[in-house]
Amino acid sequence: MNWKWRVSHSRGYRELGLFNEAREELKHVPALHADESDVVAEYAALHQESGAWRELEATCRKLARRHPDDPCWWIMWAYGARRAESLSAAEKVLLEAEPLHSENATIQFNLGCYACQLGNISAARKRVRRAIALDAHFEKLARSDADLEPLRKTDGDE
Repeated sequence: MNWKWRVSHSRGYRELGLFNEAREELKHVPALHADESDVVAEYAALHQESGAWRELEATCRKLARRHPDDPCWWIMWAYGARRAESLSAAEKVLLEAEPLHSENATIQFNLGCYACQLGNISAARKRVRRAIALDAHFEKLARSDADLEPLRKTDGDE
């Protein structure tokens, strides 16, 4: 069977929540194609949806190194790092990505969330404001994101 069909079948199983079946399809991708970006990206999606945080972190690290111009992989790497390791590990990933993606609102917002959770309210406020300036939809999210609760509690203290 064509390796692209295996990826497609895996995606279908994953979308149905059949994670073991999705993994099994990917195991049958020939070694020659196992490192194709489509295959690795499907593994990343599978890891994220199944809560395999260490695997997500490792897979997205690989994709971010391979495609540093794509902010998605950095963001997903940080997402995995936060859950597999710590907020500090996730922050480190996005601080490395920031010079490459200085205009990415999601990176700024996530750095704001990390700063807030790590107790740096001033930095959090600056990051969140920057994210909102880059993409106004983050204003609504800033009002409800649980990570920013400490920031909202101090909003009148400026």
